[in-house]
Amino acid sequence: MNAPWKSGSPNGRDQFAAYLCDEASLDVLRPVVMEMGWQPEKCNKGGLRNAVQSLSITASPNILLVDLSESGDPLNDINALAEVCEPGTVVIAVGQVNDVRLYRDLIASGIHDYLLKPLSPAPLRDALAQAQAVFSAPKAHETGEGKEHICTAVIGTRGGAGASTIATSLAWLFSADNKLPTALLDLDIHFGTGALCLDLEPGRGLTDAIENPSRIDGLFIERAMIRANDNLTILSAEAPISTPLMTDGSAFIQLEEEFRQAFEMSVLDMPRNMLINFPQIIASVNVVVLVVEMTLASARDSIRLLSWLKVNAPHARVIVVANKVQPNLAEISKTDFEASIESKIQLSVPYDMKSASMAAKLGQTFADANRSSKASAVIRELSDQIIDRSGESPSAKKSLLSKLDIKSMIPKAKKAETAE
Repeated sequence: MNAPWKSGSPNGRDQFAAYLCDEASLDVLRPVVMEMGWQPEKCNKGGLRNAVQSLSITASPNILLVDLSESGDPLNDINALAEVCEPGTVVIAVGQVNDVRLYRDLIASGIHDYLLKPLSPAPLRDALAQAQAVFSAPKAHETGEGKEHICTAVIGTRGGAGASTIATSLAWLFSADNKLPTALLDLDIHFGTGALCLDLEPGRGLTDAIENPSRIDGLFIERAMIRANDNLTILSAEAPISTPLMTDGSAFIQLEEEFRQAFEMSVLDMPRNMLINFPQIIASVNVVVLVVEMTLASARDSIRLLSWLKVNAPHARVIVVANKVQPNLAEISKTDFEASIESKIQLSVPYDMKSASMAAKLGQTFADANRSSKASAVIRELSDQIIDRSGESPSAKKSLLSKLDIKSMIPKAKKAETAE
């Protein structure tokens, strides 16, 4: 089960074994196992506890399929399984409970995947193929530890604030300018513009993921995501507006997990209503870019969103970015806006309709199509702040002496001299 508590070599073990509770599941499994070139005799009757008893006296296989259907306490029983598993065993669990919390707890415990019963050949085949790929892949200690993944959520306080423009530009800058493997996930399932900004067809990858969360794995990511450049892939959708979004959010959580394994950067273009419906999405986000407009409505919603983020995402660094800024035409001045939301606006992107139109005509992101514009320079500074992890752009860093307010110290020095 990718057993993190053990280390060693798995050589000399069986390739596969399964412990399932019912004959119907075994009937589905055996033909798939034969297709994989494994022995159908290794498909055993009995669930998780039977697996624990058997593996306590024999070596565990490279890939193990176990049934949790008869387990009263799956997490506790999984821990018992971990004690008898050889290091590096890849475990796929099968069960009847469709619960995102259970799924996340199982993944956190070291399970590779969780499939719902009744089993179907196609998802089962995909899960076993991916498990085989995971087992055969070089381990972290063989390749060296990768860089820490940074997940950035871009949220607009109002529709039309330009969050999608900034999200796509950030993803492009991470991938093209910084050469970092990057994933862009557009969570506006019906009206997303992530693919449109890059002049790409969104495909069915995201809708397939939502409909079949159990199929989401490294192989699915490789096949479903659309490549925008050498380092950027995108997952977007244009779901029919007659089809409501029917999901418990487990697909989004699993996608984030796969992104952490496959990419160094991920960008979530996140409509604000997704925070309400699926607050668990924000749990693994490192940076939240809150895109605001200098309007009364945006100020009101900024207050509410900042308050929500303090409670639900205290771990995330929040960067407030004012977009489409026109100082002479703003409803609220920057000073009054900051006072009302009780937070600083870290960056201000000037309004540039001509550049936005140019990007749309070229089918490019705003930052890519307008590299010399002032607005693009601000977005590049934002990308630097996110990559730098320090909350300050590398270009904005100053020496230790420059951090001292020299002007404010001069009067104090004169007063000290007078007193003497």
